[in-house]
Amino acid sequence: MGTRLKGKVAIVTGAGRGIGRGIATLMAAEGAAVVVNDIGADVDGSGTSTSHADETVAAIRDAGGQAVANYDSVADFQAAEQIVRTAVQEFGRLDILVNNAGILRDRMIFNMTEEEWDAVVRVHLKGSFNCARHASAQMREQKAGRIVNMTSTSGLYGNAGQANYGAAKDGIAGLTRVISRDLGKYGITVNAIAPAAATRMTAPLIAARQTRADKAGAGKGDSVAASLPRQSREAEDIAPFAVYLASDAAAGINGQFFLVMGGTIALLNYPAPVRTITKPTRWTPEEIAVLFPSTLGMELFNPAPPRPE
Repeated sequence: MGTRLKGKVAIVTGAGRGIGRGIATLMAAEGAAVVVNDIGADVDGSGTSTSHADETVAAIRDAGGQAVANYDSVADFQAAEQIVRTAVQEFGRLDILVNNAGILRDRMIFNMTEEEWDAVVRVHLKGSFNCARHASAQMREQKAGRIVNMTSTSGLYGNAGQANYGAAKDGIAGLTRVISRDLGKYGITVNAIAPAAATRMTAPLIAARQTRADKAGAGKGDSVAASLPRQSREAEDIAPFAVYLASDAAAGINGQFFLVMGGTIALLNYPAPVRTITKPTRWTPEEIAVLFPSTLGMELFNPAPPRPE
């Protein structure tokens, strides 16, 4: 076992399978005591089971680590408080929160139901707020802490059929930017990872995204991940960087976004102007129509041009 997180206490939500399990087990291997949170739902959020969280806990304990299971839903404000309370009651403190739990209800926007929208936003965005809200109160008292959120290229760059998921994940990006400013002065860092890994949730999406990128040509896909070299995309590949962000070595990293895929880690920029037009007074529509094509509109990429008749 390593010692990078020795003496730390971590909560990893959605840790029964996939990326969350990889992060929980590696954090435990690096010395952290881990609360393994998972309600055991299917990909669409339906059903519950204690077996997945229990299996992760058993694997950690069998390897000589410390872990307890928690089956509360991150989507419920009071239940999220109980997740944090579990860490404090079992291990005496809370140093690390990884907001990883999520579901999918993919549908094109013209077919998406209100319930499909609400369910995904409730788990991803509200769930990240719920857990961060309660965890940050505990961390603020300790004057130290690490929060690692999971955003997605589906939100940062867009992906067809995922209006609910993309909006929630881009919302998590905004949440990360804001609360990193709220909490930094208390010694708490808040960063986000956009993972690209083949899990039960994302494998079909990654395959479809790569196909679109191949058809469009290099650099013309709808995801930055698609423009990177082909390589393995295992769920466990995300864990090492999550461990690093949770460690003391990353104390100066706050409010940042990283794409993690296989052996690739990329720092993502904050939104910034690409081109600008300026005049001393208000623009007219006519002036914009004349000037736009040769300035702001140069080489714009349309991710979904109209189909030919």
